[in-house]
Order: sequence, then structure tokens, then C-alpha cells
Amino acid sequence: MTRRPPFLPVLLLAPLLALSTLPAWAGVFDGDALKAVTLLRNEHDAKLNKLEEAAQNQLEAANQLEGLKAEVARLRGQVEVLTFELGQAQKRMQDYYVDLDNRLRKQEAALAAAEAAPKQPAVADPALETQAFEAALNLFKANKFKESADAFGNLIASYPAGAFAPSAHFWAGNAYFQLREWAKAVELYSALVQKWPGDAKAPDALLQLSEARRESGDAKAAQDGLEDLVLRYPDSPAAATAKQRLAKKKGH
Repeated sequence: MTRRPPFLPVLLLAPLLALSTLPAWAGVFDGDALKAVTLLRNEHDAKLNKLEEAAQNQLEAANQLEGLKAEVARLRGQVEVLTFELGQAQKRMQDYYVDLDNRLRKQEAALAAAEAAPKQPAVADPALETQAFEAALNLFKANKFKESADAFGNLIASYPAGAFAPSAHFWAGNAYFQLREWAKAVELYSALVQKWPGDAKAPDALLQLSEARRESGDAKAAQDGLEDLVLRYPDSPAAATAKQRLAKKKGH
């Protein structure tokens, strides 16, 4: 809203009106009087110009103030919009984190349940198991007992319940026997007899177990092993060998 410049005082206008008639009276005044009147007129003109300039400045200031008010109102509206949008963004972010936390909890619960569930053994590949057994046995036949023992150990770890597991224990025990590592041989022979007592290699494993114990210096355990072999597998060739060894010891 614009403002009108303030009304000029009548007292200032009256002298100006009078001065405007100076040309008509110029002949009446002498030179000094005319100069005085002219000076007075110039002073009043200067004051009038200042008043008009002040009024114009006030008008411009008023317009600027109105413009500033409008700008402040516009900025206040933008701030309100931004504040609302920020609140909405914060709410969406909070909802996102809540949803993410819930999904992570569900995944952790599923993972814990999977870890608690009993592990299912991997399905053995008969062809690969056969190849691994034959390779390990060929190493034994080539008198590469350390390599053979390692190969049979890998076979046992890869196929703990495979078709060649009992034989792998037996030949791994024989490899360690040749290496004179009696404790490892005893461990493998014992495992075969305990896990697969009905396997064809079980009587031979008992015979070799007795011999490994004897080589390790445990004669009593060796003799007990021979007697156990005769009792458990009396008709096996291994039991016949055990009887001969027991008879020889009694003869001495």
C-alpha cells in the first residue's frame, strides 16, 4: 500500500505564491531588495525540493517495507512446508528402520534354527569314493605309506559312512603300522571293530590291533586282543593265526 507524501504546510506555500509574482513587481524594488527577495525564493525552493525528496524517500521506504513483509511471508510459508516434509521424511525413515530391524530379527531366528537343526550328511558319490579308495590303495602297494595314510584319511573324512569306510580304516591302520606309528594304527583298527563289527575286515583288524599293541610295548593288551579275536570270530582265518600265537606263547 503506497502512502501519499505529507501535505506541505500552508505557511510554506504562501510565500512561494507571493514570490511567483516577483516579475510583476520587479520594477517596484531596488537592486538590493530584489536580491534579498530572490535569495528568499531560492531558499524556499531548496526547502521544497528537500521536502519532496523526503516524501519520495518515505514512499520508497514504505514500498520496500511492504516488499520485505511479503518476502518474509513467502519464506515463512516455505519454512512451514519444509518442516512438514522433514517430519514426513523422519517418519518414513523411522518406519524403514523398524521394518529392517524386524526382518533382521526374523533372519537371525531362522539362522539360529538352521544351526540348531541336526546336520544332514552329504550324499556320497559312489564313483568318486571308489576312485579315491583305489588311488589310496595303489599308494600303499607302491610302499608310499605316508601318502597312502593321508589319502585314506581324506577318504574317511569325506565319506565317513561310505561303502569303503571300514576298508579305509583298515588300510590306513596298516599304513601307519608300516610307518611304526603304533598309536594311530591302534586308533584306526579299534574304530573299525567298534563301528563295523560285522565287516569282513573286523577279524583282521583285531589281529593287527593286537600286533600294534605288542609293538608299542603293551604285551598284556596284545594277548587280550588275541583272546578276544578267538572268542568273537572263532572260524575266521585271523582267529586261526591268533590261536597259533597264543599256543606259541604258552609253549614258551
